[in-house]
Amino acid sequence: MRDFYLVGVIGFLVGWLVALPAANIGVSITPLFFVISVVGFTLFAPLALWVLKLLSRKWAVFEQFGKFAAVGTLNTLVDLGVLNLLILITDLASGAPFVGFKTISFLVATTNSYFWNKFWTFGSRMPVTGKEYLRFAFFTLGGTLINVGIASLVVNVIGAPEGMNPKLWANIGALCGVFAGFMWNFLSYKFIVFKGSVQNSNQ
Repeated sequence: MRDFYLVGVIGFLVGWLVALPAANIGVSITPLFFVISVVGFTLFAPLALWVLKLLSRKWAVFEQFGKFAAVGTLNTLVDLGVLNLLILITDLASGAPFVGFKTISFLVATTNSYFWNKFWTFGSRMPVTGKEYLRFAFFTLGGTLINVGIASLVVNVIGAPEGMNPKLWANIGALCGVFAGFMWNFLSYKFIVFKGSVQNSNQ
């Protein structure tokens, strides 16, 4: 039950955080929007985890990957929330400011990621140590470079298609970076950072 409670909390937070990027690309944020978003994500997250728990009876990695995906979704919305807040404040959505904003937003999301992944996704019962944190920071830096690099390539090199809102394209670029960083992070955290300090039991 603990897993379903925690993933429900993640769904609730995602439901709230989705408003920032939505508002920045012109979506009308109404009370109905909040109700649908918050209730929808809060209900969907435990349902998705339940399905993955069923699948994990055959392939154990599904449950762990499901938890990582839930945390990754929250981190994505933290990332996009901070990014869009900075864009809203400055009205700057490209160039060097975008690179700086994307770096800040990704590092905030990464801090959130460390604690969720260490103690929930990978089930570590070991205390935080300098050695483990340095490993995490090293591989997260790799993920940061991949994330920011891909996002910046899409936004600043490829550029928005003619007629597309640059703020919408900034978010598309950010999501491309998130996906690339997501795969890097899962593999490096599972097989290197938290290897040997995890608890592989279903809850």
